[in-house]
Amino acid sequence: QVQLVESGGGLVQAGGSLRLSCAVSGRTYSNNVMAWFRQAPGKEREFVATQTWRGDITYYADSVKGRFTISGDYAKNTVYLQMNSLKPEDTAVYYCAAGLLVGKVVPVDRIRYWGQGTQVTVSS
Repeated sequence: QVQLVESGGGLVQAGGSLRLSCAVSGRTYSNNVMAWFRQAPGKEREFVATQTWRGDITYYADSVKGRFTISGDYAKNTVYLQMNSLKPEDTAVYYCAAGLLVGKVVPVDRIRYWGQGTQVTVSS
């Protein structure tokens, strides 16, 4: 049984930073990558960032490139999302996920495991 548990969300002012954590328990498939998604009210869930378990391949959505950094302490089965220069439009529920990489993204329909989500609210 694989479980992904996010933490670290909260309320922050625009321009501020937050770091999200995702604790992974259980064994995922060896060809899975770890990823972060987000879903704002009234919008579809969207891809944010992904990284292979070895940490050698990383991709970001254009909207967060240069501001967010995905990383992992894979010996501890923990994945992070460092979010800097936050904007009000980054407000969303952020989800940790494990799935299959297709090109430079992880499509929602290729996700095998989801976390429960953590709320990030950026005030202007």
